[in-house]
Amino acid sequence: MSFGSGRLRRGLTAVVVATAGFNALGLWGVAAAQRVQFVLEITVCCAALLVGLVVVRRVTGLWRWWRVLLLAAIATFMTAEFLSRLDRADDRVAIAPEPAVVGYFAAGALFAGAMVLLVRAGHRRDVRAWVRSWPAITTTVLDGLLAALAFCHLVYVARMGAMDGAALPRSTNSEVVFGIAGVELVVVVGAVLLAMWYPPYRPGRANYMLLAAAVITLASSDRLLAYLRSVGVTKLDLAVGVGFVVAPLLITWSLLELPPRSRPPQDELEQPNNWAQLTLPYVGFMGSTTLLTFHVLIGRRVDPIFVSTYLAMALLVATRYVVAMRVQRMLTEQLVDAKRRLAHQAHHDALTGLPNRLLLAQRLDEAIREEPFVLIFVDIDDFKEVNDQFGHAAGDELLRAISERLGGCLRPGDTLARIGGDEFAILVAGDVETPEKFADKLRVALRSPFSVHGTSVRVRASMGLVSPGGDGVTPTSDDLLRQADISMYTGKRLGKDTAVVYHPAYSASEDFPTALRQTNGCVPEGFRLKYQPVVSLPQGIPVAVEALARWTTPSGTQIPPQTFVSLAEANGMGAQFDAMVLDLACAEIQAAGLDVDVHINVGAARLGSVEFEDVISRTLARHRLSPHRLVLEITETVPVVDLADGAAAIGRLTDLGIRVALDDFGAGYNSLTYLHELPVQIVKLDRGLATGVEPGRNLTLYRSVIGLCEALGLNVIAEGIETTEQADTVFRAGCGLAQGYLFGAAAGLTEISVPSTAN
Repeated sequence: MSFGSGRLRRGLTAVVVATAGFNALGLWGVAAAQRVQFVLEITVCCAALLVGLVVVRRVTGLWRWWRVLLLAAIATFMTAEFLSRLDRADDRVAIAPEPAVVGYFAAGALFAGAMVLLVRAGHRRDVRAWVRSWPAITTTVLDGLLAALAFCHLVYVARMGAMDGAALPRSTNSEVVFGIAGVELVVVVGAVLLAMWYPPYRPGRANYMLLAAAVITLASSDRLLAYLRSVGVTKLDLAVGVGFVVAPLLITWSLLELPPRSRPPQDELEQPNNWAQLTLPYVGFMGSTTLLTFHVLIGRRVDPIFVSTYLAMALLVATRYVVAMRVQRMLTEQLVDAKRRLAHQAHHDALTGLPNRLLLAQRLDEAIREEPFVLIFVDIDDFKEVNDQFGHAAGDELLRAISERLGGCLRPGDTLARIGGDEFAILVAGDVETPEKFADKLRVALRSPFSVHGTSVRVRASMGLVSPGGDGVTPTSDDLLRQADISMYTGKRLGKDTAVVYHPAYSASEDFPTALRQTNGCVPEGFRLKYQPVVSLPQGIPVAVEALARWTTPSGTQIPPQTFVSLAEANGMGAQFDAMVLDLACAEIQAAGLDVDVHINVGAARLGSVEFEDVISRTLARHRLSPHRLVLEITETVPVVDLADGAAAIGRLTDLGIRVALDDFGAGYNSLTYLHELPVQIVKLDRGLATGVEPGRNLTLYRSVIGLCEALGLNVIAEGIETTEQADTVFRAGCGLAQGYLFGAAAGLTEISVPSTAN
């Protein structure tokens, strides 16, 4: 409805309240003003009925039924008011006929039912509405007592006027008067408690607040009129009677479809503070205080019962304040504890509880500034076999056992950290005369078998050791971790289960970005290309080779390709590195006279670089290599950020005759989105697809992926083929090209049997 506009509602509310307030001035006489006030009341009630009927047709379920009950309550109350008005002998006191009395009782019950159904409609079954804790229970009891005492004060002081028919249901029958007072008490106290409980983000909360305000306003105005009559103050009747106009106006707005507030980020079990919880417990006490003050100002004697119950309310307010402060303290303690847990989680490994790389780096920085130390990088050899044989749960169990055994070898002040996967780092504080002996102690500790799922498993570890040298250069924590990592890989190259000490003198020469930068476009010392064949199935005849980068440092350490390629990319030298590999591969292929295609890896960051495309064209022309023989494989050092630019770049390369392959599909950043957006010609399936333990599932998976690629007109190469069973699986799935150790490891071109141009 158009009334859903907040600005329009506020405007209409202002008009109605202003009209009722102006009428309350009684400028044209009290009797006429009371008649106008009654007309306003009935008019707003009729408007509420019209609005409700329109909304009821658009809602369903409990959202409809609570509105139906509320419309019935309005109609019943309005009928009772008409009957009372028709039977009124004068404008001051009116004794309602029996049908009107029954109508008032029925209206009270219907109002209560509408509120209950409204709360039920907004209640989510998957969330516990009440948090069963002593603060919640205590505050609920205190708030109920406060609301009950406050309204009882009003009923008590207005008892004389109520008995004379000045309050609803305008009867002089004591049983009827006390009965309606009990109904009003239950409805008002229930409305207050539910208003404080109703979460701000729950559907229907705004509707309930308006309805509760209407009920409380109607009951309070009725009892105030009776009180004023009981103390002989009649000049305020019209002012208090404005409540009989405001109440149906609030009911009108409560009938609308009001959207809930956006849900806060807290957990749903945490009831957020809201204005109702903060103010309503004290509104009743302030009302009783105002009533007591007014009673004294007009010269009336204060009843001892009123005074004693008022003091009881003051005690309840003080008690509630103490409880609220206790709750606030508990919340503060929970917040501090949560921050402490978050800080621990940010600096510790979730699996083992050990410090993580971040905390290790902080302690390493402190050690660099303060004292001598030794950093030991530990990598568990062949840990993947444990995961493959026993599952990842067993692997996690083994990692926890390894961390406990390594921790038993440390001294107070040393740090054991898990920095990822099966890699640990140990920071040995203080002066260590023979780091190798300390490493041997660790390796000996790991030699005792571990029990994994009832099976004995032996563990070996390769270790890299590093300590700050006396060359005057202060290393960073990253430098030391990198040096320890290099030493560890040296140990793996020497046969695993070793401990290698890093020599600071090798730091400059073993920094690949530095070595690449110093060559000025030439090939760094120790850098070479190995080639792995791509074969056709099932014969296994080589049809192409993939150029794979290898680098051995001057100290004889073989650095893994992913390490030095990532370093080159991170240092902004990715394009220079890719251009060097392209030039070297084209030169070696032409010098060997091989008549096969050559696959060369390039970083995804090169897509869209016109300068790199010019480098490709010049390199092919310089070595007289046909563009149709070149396949560029897009690697995953970084994701393709702008797919539109990447697609355009691939289109330009295709126009030159160069084919583009999507490498390692099924892992990393590569996804169906790449297939959809990038016009590549070849897809290389990641080796992870071949390592499944169920051949039947592997065949099904390969068939699905290969079928998708063929439907898109793409050639498919299966990587990581190491056994004849895997080769047979991919061939049966429809893949005609494969690559892997089964057909040959990476080697020099002279070691690969491929067709030559001379043939």
